[in-house]
Amino acid sequence: MSDDSLGLLIGVLIFFLLLSGYFSASETAMMALDRYRLKAQAAQGHRGARLALQLLGKTEELLGVVLIGNNLVNAAATALVTFIAVRLFGQSELALTLATLSVTFLIVVFSEITPKVIGATYPEPVAYASSYVLVILRRVLYPAVWFVNLFVKLLFKLMRLKPDSQQADRHLGVEELRTLVSESGKFIPATHRLLLLNLLSLEDITVDDVMVPRQQIEFIDLTEDPERLAGQIATSHHTRILACEGSLDHVIGILHVRRALPSLATEKLDPEALRQALQEPYYVPSGAPLFTQLRQFQNNRQRLALVVDEYGELQGLVTLEDLLEELVGEFTTQAPAQAGWIRPQEDGSWLVEGGTLLRRLNRQLGLDFPLEGPKTLSGLLLEQLEDIPEAGVSLKVAGIPVEIVQTQGRAVKIVKLMPPR
Repeated sequence: MSDDSLGLLIGVLIFFLLLSGYFSASETAMMALDRYRLKAQAAQGHRGARLALQLLGKTEELLGVVLIGNNLVNAAATALVTFIAVRLFGQSELALTLATLSVTFLIVVFSEITPKVIGATYPEPVAYASSYVLVILRRVLYPAVWFVNLFVKLLFKLMRLKPDSQQADRHLGVEELRTLVSESGKFIPATHRLLLLNLLSLEDITVDDVMVPRQQIEFIDLTEDPERLAGQIATSHHTRILACEGSLDHVIGILHVRRALPSLATEKLDPEALRQALQEPYYVPSGAPLFTQLRQFQNNRQRLALVVDEYGELQGLVTLEDLLEELVGEFTTQAPAQAGWIRPQEDGSWLVEGGTLLRRLNRQLGLDFPLEGPKTLSGLLLEQLEDIPEAGVSLKVAGIPVEIVQTQGRAVKIVKLMPPR
C-alpha cells in the first residue's frame, strides 16, 4: 500500500469518526434540552429552537435518523480499519485483534464519550446547530427510518407501551415547579423567586395560619358608654373595627372608621348612627386555603373576613393585607399596641408576644418552628409542656432555646427566644 493511499484511508477514517461524533453529540444534546426553555425560545422566533422542537415532536423519527446514521458510520469505520490492518499486516489473528481493539478505542473516545459529554454540557448550541442538518437527513433517510420504526412500533404493541401518550401527558407538578424556581439562579431575581415560591405555597396554607386569633381581635361594644366608644374609635390603629354587642359572640357588623368621623365630631356619640354605618360581616370557614380566600376577597370585593369553625364559633379574623403579606412579606408597620410583637434584645435574643403566629416567626427570624399543629407560639409551648407553665420555665423547641418570661391566665404572655447555635 502506497503512502498516498494510506494517507487517504486515514483521512477517510478521521472523517467517519468525526461524523459519528456529530451523531452522538446531536443525540445527547437533543435529549438534554429543557423542553420548556426550548418552547419559549421557539416562540420568540429562534430558528434553531423551532427546528429542534419540530424534530423532538417526533422522537422516534429523530432517534431513527441519528442511530441509523451513527451505526452506518461506525460500521464503515470498523470495516475501514480492518481493511487497513489487513493490507499492512496481512490476515493474521494478531492483526485483526489489533484492528478491533484500535477501532473500538477510537470510536469510544472520539466518537462516543467526548462528543456526548460536549452535547450534555452545551445542549442548546449543539442541538440548535445540528438541527439544520438533522432536518435534511430526516427527509433523505425517511424510507429507512419508516421501515425500522415498523418493527419498533410492533415491539411497543407487544410490550403494551404508548410513548407518545405518556409524553403528551407529562406535566410539572407543584413540587417540580418549586424546584425549578428554586434552582433558577440568575435567571430570576431573588425577590421574584421568593414571590413565586410563596405563590406556589398558597394552596398549602390556610386562613388559620395567618388569621388574628379571637383573643387578639380589637372590637368595640356598642352597649358601652358613648364617650368610651368615641375614645376607642379615635385611638384605634385600624381602618376597620369589629362591632359587637356585649362580646365577640354577638358580632353585628364591621365599622369603617372613616364613616364614623361625622359622629365623632358631635358633642355626644350616637350609637344608633354607628349602627347605620356598619357593614355586614363577611364569614369564611376555618381551614380555607389562602389562594381560594384570595379569590373570594376579589370576587366579593371584601378586605376583611371573620373565620368561623364548623359550629359557627368565631375563631379569628383575616384581612386582605394578611394574605398579601404571605406573598410579598410584611410591608406595613404594626400598631404599637398590636399583639404579636417581636423585639430584638442587646444579647441577640428576642422578646416575643405569646400570641405571635409561628409562620411569622419562621419567616421574620429565620426559625424552623413546626407548623402542623398549633398556630401561635403560646399554643406550641402549651402543647410541648402539656401543662400551664410558670414564668422562668425554659425548654428547647425545634432546637431553639425558649424561656417563658410572663404568663397570663391560661396562656403564655411573653417569651424570650435565644438564637439557635
